[in-house]
Amino acid sequence: MCDLGELCVADRREGVPYGFGQGKRGALGRRAGQHCGMTDLLWDDVSSFFDPDLMGSLPDVRVPNASVEDWQAVLDLVQEKGWKCQYSEGEMVLPVPRAEAVLSRPTDAECPDLRVWPTADVLAIFRFRADDEVDFDVDLWELQGQDRLDVFCGLLRGLLREIGRRLGKPVQMDPEGDCVHPVLGFDVEADRVVLLADPQVR
Repeated sequence: MCDLGELCVADRREGVPYGFGQGKRGALGRRAGQHCGMTDLLWDDVSSFFDPDLMGSLPDVRVPNASVEDWQAVLDLVQEKGWKCQYSEGEMVLPVPRAEAVLSRPTDAECPDLRVWPTADVLAIFRFRADDEVDFDVDLWELQGQDRLDVFCGLLRGLLREIGRRLGKPVQMDPEGDCVHPVLGFDVEADRVVLLADPQVR
């Protein structure tokens, strides 16, 4: 059982997080609390952030200001969790190397990727583009409904407990092709997934 507290929603006008009992969006926190801390986000509240028509089908999830050590922590996490994975360079499937070896490849070499399945039907694709940012794609078509959302939040929590909590670095999810306006992320101090923008009401 995880120790997640109430859901926070960033108030872009005041610059402070919403929690229990703070206005309209505070209701999100109360509803999350009714799940006894088992759920970071509720599907009915955030489904617009997982709509491929609004977000693009492959939004970017990233840890900025990272390092080679952070990348290695991700590789160690995948191994420790026993998640199915596949490392490839172009069309060639290879054993998973050390992060230092991957990130020291020539700049004109084809970008390697690591496909990770936290569950059999949810895929995250890590792309080793740079050593100063850990980034991966998720397919929103695979993240529909509360159960899949919980898997996604669990992936973020796992990453952050390995690299974020230790190094104090946030994880955030951006719409596909837009790295300026993150919509949700993992708050290191709060130890949970939080909203960074207002969900669109439809």
